Amino acid sequence: MSTDERSYRGAHRRADPYAATDSEPTEGTVFTATGQDWDDIVRSIGPAPEERIVVNMGPQHPSTHGVLRLILELEGETVTELRCGIGYLHTGIEKNMEFRTWTQGVTFCTRMDYLSPFYNEAAFCLAVERLLGVTDEIPDRATVIRVLLMELNRISSHLVALATAGMELGALTVMTFGFRERELVLDVFEMITGLRMNHAFIRPGGLAQDLPPGAVEKVRDLLDLMPKRLRDIRLLLDDNPIFRLRTEGIGYLDLAACMSLGVSGPPLRSTGLPWDLRKSQPYCGYETYEFAVQTQTTCDAYGRYLIRMAEMEESLKIVEQCLDRLVPGPVMIADRKIAWPAQLALGGDGLGNSLDHIRHIMSESMEALIHHFKLVTEGFRVPSGQVYSAIESPRGELGVHLVSDGGTRPYRAHFRDPSFTNLQAVAAACEGSMISDVVAAVASLDPVMGGVDR
Repeated sequence: MSTDERSYRGAHRRADPYAATDSEPTEGTVFTATGQDWDDIVRSIGPAPEERIVVNMGPQHPSTHGVLRLILELEGETVTELRCGIGYLHTGIEKNMEFRTWTQGVTFCTRMDYLSPFYNEAAFCLAVERLLGVTDEIPDRATVIRVLLMELNRISSHLVALATAGMELGALTVMTFGFRERELVLDVFEMITGLRMNHAFIRPGGLAQDLPPGAVEKVRDLLDLMPKRLRDIRLLLDDNPIFRLRTEGIGYLDLAACMSLGVSGPPLRSTGLPWDLRKSQPYCGYETYEFAVQTQTTCDAYGRYLIRMAEMEESLKIVEQCLDRLVPGPVMIADRKIAWPAQLALGGDGLGNSLDHIRHIMSESMEALIHHFKLVTEGFRVPSGQVYSAIESPRGELGVHLVSDGGTRPYRAHFRDPSFTNLQAVAAACEGSMISDVVAAVASLDPVMGGVDR
């Protein structure tokens, strides 16, 4: 940028009565990079290597997973300091849940980590059920379907992690493969829940409805095809020299760093520690399933890639076990003071109350009509208390802290999202590396900003 252009822009800003002045620098030189003028900036620095350069990477940069802002302090191409700027996707979900019934809260929290909605729903519902004291009353069929949907969701989430990482590193074929295979899983979700994401399908007490006809067969078709597709990705990347050069030794986080920063999920297991809540703190009957916790000892981006690939293969094994365990039965708790909504049916106009149920509450029983009205509009009451419930999401420990004052809505709902916690490690993983390595390091942590900002 020329001196005249900088002077013009400075005068223009001073003439703008709406321009913010508090953020204007009080000292030093500001370089505004637009388009392809990086070489001009480097030349304009001249013989002053000790002068630092601060670069904003994001929040609209295609390699920052949505709206993550990385503030990089550079010496040449080396990152000397890195800070994360978040909050650009803040939705107020946790606060909104305080003004909705316990069942309506599912519709909000499913939208947090939008790549793993079933995990958001399951963590919340497990916490509500613990407050209600009905954990052991959840029908077995509902629990098995929950596990099936969560493990399919783990596969779809990891596929996005691989696809976006490949895109950011320039491997566009990986992006094509990842999103193509993800569509296979989303087709199953759409058939079962009616939606590709943000399902609100897991409800306190069970599920919104049972599996529709043909769902089991569709899942079995997926189990036949997906191993071949995952093998194609492995053949493309496992021994790819370019991919390994971009990921081996990059984003290094050892066990001490992970423990001090609260990192969980694949980044923690890449240090060799087999910490997986499905094994260490089982829920939903995971202790009865046969699967292995995947670990590596590389502590880098390549190890996290290997873990995610192996975890998808293990998830396929769990899904197959779920199909073998499906026996006829209810999918909602028998207590009609909690089971909301009431009997559902899937018709040509979508999901709604069955005609038999509507006939019953509208024509046969005034008591049933009153009960249905109060349950839908007011909701059920949850005994006073607080609880913390955690599950193993694709990105690590997803926990929910719920507080009830005995009413029909949460007094407080707060989530420990692994994307938010793992994001603390970005500086430790990137400082001292090259700018190009920041892209690979952040991608290997797989943050989802919907879960970070909530």
